[in-house]
Order: sequence, then structure tokens, then C-alpha cells
Amino acid sequence: MSDISRRGFLGTAASAWIAAMSSNVAFGKNPKSPRSRTPVLHATDLFRPHVDPDDHWDLACMYALAHLGDIDLKAVVIDFPPKGKDPDIAAVAQLNHITGLAVPAVVGSPLPMKSCDDIQSYAGPSDHNAADMVLDVLRASPQGVIINVTGCCRDIALAGKKDPELFEKKCAAIYLNAGTGSPKKAVDGKLEYNVSLDRAAYAAIFDLPCPIYWMPCFEQMADPWKVRQFGTFYRFKQDQILPHLSERMQNYFAYMLGKVKSSNWLQYLTGPKDSSAAGGLAERGANYRNMWCTGGFLHAAGKTVSRSGNIVPLSQAGAPCVFGFDPIKVSCDENGITQWTEDHKSKNRHIFHVLDVDNYQSALTKAMHSLLTKLP
Repeated sequence: MSDISRRGFLGTAASAWIAAMSSNVAFGKNPKSPRSRTPVLHATDLFRPHVDPDDHWDLACMYALAHLGDIDLKAVVIDFPPKGKDPDIAAVAQLNHITGLAVPAVVGSPLPMKSCDDIQSYAGPSDHNAADMVLDVLRASPQGVIINVTGCCRDIALAGKKDPELFEKKCAAIYLNAGTGSPKKAVDGKLEYNVSLDRAAYAAIFDLPCPIYWMPCFEQMADPWKVRQFGTFYRFKQDQILPHLSERMQNYFAYMLGKVKSSNWLQYLTGPKDSSAAGGLAERGANYRNMWCTGGFLHAAGKTVSRSGNIVPLSQAGAPCVFGFDPIKVSCDENGITQWTEDHKSKNRHIFHVLDVDNYQSALTKAMHSLLTKLP
């Protein structure tokens, strides 16, 4: 079975707890009190130099939601990097500085799971750092925690397998950004990138006793680069957003997109935009950026997106929206092959559904513009 890497290419159902947490004020107004904010863990393949810059865009979105008071960002779990890369701790530090937050980051396990039930008892303490921190956050939280998985599934799967009872009690939902959403089993025999990183871990997520909001990256791997009903993929031209950001946020993206080798992340962030940095960013603005996870971040924060690109609370979504989640019955084997069917009785398994294929891409781009321009 061959793998394909998404890195190499330039419904409506909502759970009761999300509806209950939806804001009753306009987007970006009157941040929620600490008690009412949704606690969130963000698991990502955030590397330096980057493999795909979508991870840095995603991280910025998470910090924007935290800055606005829509979520309480508890921690960032960074996948163990491939050879030649490092976890981009600097990106986390930069966004902490910009927002005034103090979100911790931890690096995950380098060891693939040998099976869906492998809890890596043979591994060293450092290999369990990420999974153990996930469990610590769940134990300490007085309310259910949402987990976003936007890269490898390994560390979240390990945590869930180590303490499934805790996940049943304290994990409010996992938003799983991986796989293909075609209802046909193994539609073309290729695996989406995040699945290929650890097939057993991906399959293990579906076993966990907590709600899963499955966000397949594509509907199918044959001719994947199109907006389709059961895939989250969309793309935008970077100059639709970059020139409208604050100077520090432009420096954040220039530092990452330029693969700057200097470790002086704070000086780069807070310093003036010199002509070379500004020119480089303008040049890169002409590039298209592939994206996947934006809708799930907003949904987890009790938001959705209208056809016109407005971010609105789920509880007040009167106008037609561009995406939703459908209840399903789903299975996944240890090779990472999924099969699902509609199941209107399901309360804890849902699949992302693009409800308006024609407007989804433009609406998500406008929504992300609105979100990121709120950062100072």
C-alpha cells in the first residue's frame, strides 16, 4: 500500500455541550470569563524549518481564539520531528509574547505504536512526556477538554490508551484532522499523510470512549486537491491575509516563511520590518496556502461560518453555513483504512461535511482573515 503526502503539494449536528458553551455576543466582543472558556489542547506537527506552513497558520488561529477569550489554550503538543527538523518552540514563544499568554509546549514520542493497544511501556520517560502532560491537563480541568489533532495521532492515542476512563470522563471531544472521508472503503488504496505517520495510532483514536469529530483532510486521494463534501481541504492566496496583519504578526510569518536561521526570535518579532523582510513577505504573499483545520477550530470554540464568511455562534446560526458535522458509525482497521455510514442515532461520532462546496473556500478564507486580524 502506498502513502501520499499532503505536504508535498502547494450537517449540521453539534453536541449539546458545544451549543451550551456558544457565546451570546458578537464575534470578538466581550471575551468569556475564565470559568466559561473552553479548555483546548492543540497537537500539531509544528517544525522548524517548516514542512508545511499550514501548521503555523493553524497555531496563529488557536492563539487568536485564546486571545479573544473563546478558548483556554492549555498546551501545545508538538510531534517528534523528522530528521533535519526541530520542534518550532520559537513559534509558540512568539505567539505567547504577542498575546500575553503562557502556553506550555511539549515534544511527543518518536516511537510508532506497534498496535492499537500499545501504550509503549518499553519506552523511556521522555517518550511519555507529551502523553503524560495530556493526562495531567485532563485531570486538572474542572470541565471537559477539547483536543485538536492536526498532525500525527500518536501522543493523543497513547494518552487515551493509558487512561481510557479519564478520557471518557474529561475529554469533551477530539477533533481529528486526518484521513480521507469517502464513504467507500479504501477508495484508492493510498493513505493521507497524517495517517501514514502512525497508522495504528490513527486507528486507536476511533476506539477512545469520547466524542470524535472526524475531519478528513480529503474526500479521496485520487485527484485530492479540490473542495469536496467530505474533506476539509481548501486553499487561499497568502496576500489575502498577510498584508492586513499587525506588524508583529507579519514578523511572525516572515520569520517562519523565510526559514530564518537566527535563534533571536524575540528580536526578530519585535524589531522593525526591514526592506528585505517586507519584500520577502510580499513575494510569498503571491503563493497559495493549502489549509485543512480552520472549521474545526471554530466549531470547537462554539462558532461556525456563514456563506458570506462571517463567524457566528453555533447557537445563533440562523443563516445557512458552509460546513457542519453529520452523525456517523465509523470503523478503522490497524492499516488506517476507514469505513463509515450515516447513523442519525450516533451521539459521539461525527464527520465534517462541506454543506456549500461553491462558497466554502472563500468563506473560510474570510473567516480566517477576520480571526487573525484580531491579534495585536
